[in-house]
Amino acid sequence: MTPSAALKLADNFVHLGLGASAVSQPPFTGLDWYEGYGARHGGDGAEGRLVSQYEFTTNWDVWEMHPVGAEVVICTAGAMTLLQEMPDGETVTTPLVTGEYAINPPAVWHTADVPERATAIFITAGEGTEHRPR
Repeated sequence: MTPSAALKLADNFVHLGLGASAVSQPPFTGLDWYEGYGARHGGDGAEGRLVSQYEFTTNWDVWEMHPVGAEVVICTAGAMTLLQEMPDGETVTTPLVTGEYAINPPAVWHTADVPERATAIFITAGEGTEHRPR
């Protein structure tokens, strides 16, 4: 096995797949990138995970939901507030600061408020992810 070169997670996400594999991804180019990701790793089904990093300077403008698995959200810089819309309609708010994490349960709609700036790492069961306007 050949060691890989150092990469920035914000530029090159990582797919965690079957057989405890870890595969560096091509550079992230925008939302259309996810179509190619699905083609590359869709065979891993519900067991595949995408590890990604994003920096935010504004509130999210969408809600999202991952139907087949939980998502871990790790705040690595700044502060953000995770909002989760539970199946009973209750909205749970979870403030996160550097070093804290929260878990989005499967099939729970979620979004985030970012008062100034935040960076977060996401470990996502992305198969079937849905979005809706906020």
